[in-house]
Amino acid sequence: MNEGSHGIREYRSVRRIRGPLMVVERVHRVAYNELVEVEDDSGNRRLGRVIEVGRNFAVVQVFGETHGLSTGAATVRFLGSAYTYPVSVDMLGRIFNGIGEPIDGAPPPSPEDALDINGYPLNPYMREFPRDFIQTGISAIDGLNTLVRGQKLPIFSGAGLPHNKLAVQIARQATVPGEAEDFAIVFAAIGVKHDEALYFREEFEKSGALDRAVLFINLASDPAAERLVTPRIALTVAEHLAFNHGMHVLVILTDMTNYCEALKEVSAMRREVGGRRGYPGYMYSDLASIYERAGRIRGRKGSITQMPILTMPNDDITHPIPDLTGYITEGQIVLSRELHNRGIYPPINVLMSLSRLMKEGIGPGKTREDHQAVADQLHAAYSRAIEVRSLAMIIGEAALGPDEKKYLRFAEAFEQRFIRQGFYENRSIEETLDIAWEVLSILPESELTRIPDELVSKYMKAVG
Repeated sequence: MNEGSHGIREYRSVRRIRGPLMVVERVHRVAYNELVEVEDDSGNRRLGRVIEVGRNFAVVQVFGETHGLSTGAATVRFLGSAYTYPVSVDMLGRIFNGIGEPIDGAPPPSPEDALDINGYPLNPYMREFPRDFIQTGISAIDGLNTLVRGQKLPIFSGAGLPHNKLAVQIARQATVPGEAEDFAIVFAAIGVKHDEALYFREEFEKSGALDRAVLFINLASDPAAERLVTPRIALTVAEHLAFNHGMHVLVILTDMTNYCEALKEVSAMRREVGGRRGYPGYMYSDLASIYERAGRIRGRKGSITQMPILTMPNDDITHPIPDLTGYITEGQIVLSRELHNRGIYPPINVLMSLSRLMKEGIGPGKTREDHQAVADQLHAAYSRAIEVRSLAMIIGEAALGPDEKKYLRFAEAFEQRFIRQGFYENRSIEETLDIAWEVLSILPESELTRIPDELVSKYMKAVG
């Protein structure tokens, strides 16, 4: 062992290399999560971190390929600090890889600070309850499953569904009404294919959304261990923008299923006993360490709002990844394969979707006085319409009563006018609520039992 300045300790005692994991023997004063530098005999360097410490040994997770590393020639330096990442407001408009290195051809931005990628403990007393409306421009979200500043609201998708397209549209359109200049996007693509990465880059650059965004792109061809740090680096940048520069930051993480698969892969390499379906038993707390970094801090202007996106294996919402995500987050947006197959975009299943903090971000002074009542009525009417649609398939539409036939017309109008919208169609909350009144006008006023009479008189006349 050689010990240098600033507590750096150097070892050439690697016992075993297994995938991204490296066991180093005869180590001293090594800390969990300590930053590590690994150098091969050609002078190539890779970063890593300590993920396990035992008596006289440490397990290092290497970020990057371990090809070319040998147990006899590798030099391991323990740097005496946690994994910190240099952050700056100048990162806006830039594109980085999964471990935070620039890939847009420009030099690294000048750092303002270096922050621990795992974040810092936050006193729960200092958390401010999420409230205030974030407009995504998408009616099925803004009108019925409203996103609130400081909330964590995941999107549950499936293979082949347009979640990437929806993520790009939200990133392009999302804004805090009245504070557009203080709004930023941190977008992290985790384990995506090359064509998906190219799609994200082109869409952000073409739309101009890149000017207020920071992109992190981790490719499927990159080592699995890198996927475990990509969302943490993205959130570290978001925290700097939010709490040091007073910005309202929307963090979009896609695809968290790839993150969990990488967690499972590394866990298997460590020969840990698997939990449900082979995923590590600590996956709940690991996901919580990511999701719980959303929120607001009392006395500070900025906020972090999260929209993690995950693909449910076999469209199974009871799978461990969506199941655990649902326990931690405040609702979910669920995409429908049935609506997608009928050509409806975005294919959001509004009956399975939920925003638990919606009531905190809507109403007079935030959206509009009729918002909550209209949302309740749309949910109730569409639920009834789905029942009528199922009944019509059994007994035939001709056997339905007059009101039941109106519910069928309502369901069609609701799906085609309210849920369906174009990829470049950015609706204000006023436009969303006006469309809601248009489709509700198909039903008899006697069926609008969730809306006060004075609101029916005021807004039904406006659309009539």
